[in-house]
Amino acid sequence: MLSALRQASRRGFATNASVQGFNGAVGNTPLIYLKGLSEKTGSHIYGKAEFQNPGGSVKDRAALGLVRDAEEQGLIKPGGTVVEGTAGNTGIGLAHVCRAKGYKCVIYMPDTQSQEKIDLLRMLGADVRPVPAVAFENPKNYNHQAKEYAEGLENAIWTNQFDNTANANAHYVTTGPEIWEQTQGRLDGFICATGTGGTLAGVGKYLKEKSGGKTQIWLADPPGSVLTSYVSSGGKLVERSGSSITEGIGQGRITDNLATFINDISGAFTVPDTKSIAMLYDLLDTEGIYLGASSALNVVAAVELAQILGKGSTVVTILCDGAYRYQSRLFSKKWLQSKNLEEAIPPHLKKYATLD
Repeated sequence: MLSALRQASRRGFATNASVQGFNGAVGNTPLIYLKGLSEKTGSHIYGKAEFQNPGGSVKDRAALGLVRDAEEQGLIKPGGTVVEGTAGNTGIGLAHVCRAKGYKCVIYMPDTQSQEKIDLLRMLGADVRPVPAVAFENPKNYNHQAKEYAEGLENAIWTNQFDNTANANAHYVTTGPEIWEQTQGRLDGFICATGTGGTLAGVGKYLKEKSGGKTQIWLADPPGSVLTSYVSSGGKLVERSGSSITEGIGQGRITDNLATFINDISGAFTVPDTKSIAMLYDLLDTEGIYLGASSALNVVAAVELAQILGKGSTVVTILCDGAYRYQSRLFSKKWLQSKNLEEAIPPHLKKYATLD
């Protein structure tokens, strides 16, 4: 079985085929066998290499799906403006899609996000508007500001990535089928963190349907998110508290995307930042893969789920994006010390923290 899955995990598209521009290149990402972690657990652990999307993250799928859905509904016409509130990667995906389709792009984002993301958005021609990071309930939340701005323009849409279920549908029709095909349907568990809920809900729904309910779908949470307690308590929403170094994941509410699948989630648990940062450095050292903190969290979660499901199980997670969008933080000794995370890195891996 293992050799068959390794064969299936090779890149899914033919190298002699061409695609239509940026948008045609979204999706069909490889499924990477994580050899070291698989051998340690006695399971088969895979990461869906979403950092190989042309815009560099899993959010390229949501961005393209949201814009296509608006076009199909006649909500935006040539020369229009696309507006979104985003922690970064959806905005980057939208900026790429807008360049490819000829739309203007306006991005509202929390001012806590990495400078690399802000710089990239501006280089892609987006009008970036950093605003103070406040709770969703606050009318000054970046999502509400994006909505209000879009409503004041002609020929404009607010893509509403958190509650527009075209997001989850994009993963239902692309990411889920790809994973099912790449594992030849031999899949015991899928797990990932969630921000908008689109990836987990869309992939989860597809895999549950195709497996007849046999594939378990789990949610991984960063500190400060309420989703683990919501799932574990059977639906009690507590007040959000705490924070995490991860960007773009974790929630204080059930988004409309997540609501489409929340009752079908098999289980959930929280991954501390210390484990995420240690895994980030370990993957770089043992697998040669340069990932962001959210991706590292997902891999920690995949290992834990494999241990729950038992030896011989097959588990897939999402490698959301690369570390280059966060390198000034994640590989900075000063930043790691400020977050009390330097000691979470094993001594033999601290050599990678090369930035002062």
